Amino acid sequence: MQKVSLYFENGLLLEAKSFGTEGTSVGEVVFNTSLTGYQEIVTDPSYAGQFVTFTMPEIGIVGCNEQDSESRGAYCKGVIVRSYQDRVSNFRGQETLAELLKRENILGITQIDTRFITKMLRDEGAMMMVASTEVHDIDKLKEILSTSPRIEDINYIEQVSTKQSYIHNEARYNTETFEYNKPQTTQKIIALDFGIKRNILNELTHAGMEVTVVPNSISADEIIAKIDSKEYDGVFLSNGPGDPLILKDEQEKIKKLIAHKVPLFGICLGHQLLSISHGYDTYKLKFGHHGGNHPVKNSLTGTVEITAQNHNYNVPDSITQIATVTHINLFDNTIEGLRYNDSPTMSVQHHPEASPGPKESAYIFGEFAKMMER
Repeated sequence: MQKVSLYFENGLLLEAKSFGTEGTSVGEVVFNTSLTGYQEIVTDPSYAGQFVTFTMPEIGIVGCNEQDSESRGAYCKGVIVRSYQDRVSNFRGQETLAELLKRENILGITQIDTRFITKMLRDEGAMMMVASTEVHDIDKLKEILSTSPRIEDINYIEQVSTKQSYIHNEARYNTETFEYNKPQTTQKIIALDFGIKRNILNELTHAGMEVTVVPNSISADEIIAKIDSKEYDGVFLSNGPGDPLILKDEQEKIKKLIAHKVPLFGICLGHQLLSISHGYDTYKLKFGHHGGNHPVKNSLTGTVEITAQNHNYNVPDSITQIATVTHINLFDNTIEGLRYNDSPTMSVQHHPEASPGPKESAYIFGEFAKMMER
């Protein structure tokens, strides 16, 4: 392992060891509290532009495999782990995490105090960082960081969205056959790909929907024409990376869909874009919600669900003027779910598909199917 230098925008310089690709990379640092599922996190397109600090100290022992990837690649800037294990001890493992990172040109950083980094981010908030196996002079690292664009200035959707439409027909993973189920479907929907996770598509299919995933570049008029012709029953707005406020084209597209009363369901970034498109701008959380143990209260039933989360932005409380809150985060009382009062539109901030994380919120996909029926 070779030396890697980390320079944070608060002026801190740290040294560690590299187990991924070589080079220099700039991104935003966040921490994730999930105990399992590092491959799903690394391959989640929503982490584009970010370094992921794992609070779980031992990472790597189960290896990686094709079936557990959440997208066709990996888009994060790097991963930061306390102790990396290169020996794969799992019968499903096909390659090491290091091999995955090198193939995807992602930095792997280890032999560093991740507890210290997590506490720093908790106290000071998510921040930009440069990491390099090539540059170790603090002044040069500072210059690289100061001249690089911030995550809120970059439209990562253009990188992670599919370039061609395709039909997804796989559902939940079957632990008896070690394959994904392929159930019968009764509804058809369009999924706007802002960086969609594979397991979201699996859960939509499990709930009875055949999903046509379309590029972010598709026009609102084309979608509306497909809905009006009864070719499709509704539209799903996916998760994705970056600051939703800079996505002006997406906002205009969604405004047209809202005005046409198209049945809509959004998760994470889709949830945020629905809020902005209704005239209620999002705001940035101090260090975001990233993990698999966040308690959320269902305001309609009173049930508390443990959820998976991955977001740095949130919708404002003022949106209650036009929508009913369906879910509340019990850590900080931020809004986690909405049903809009005057349109067939629903959304959640957390990830009901989990992957990794608990499945207690998976029923929400069925709620979308019922909404389209109504």
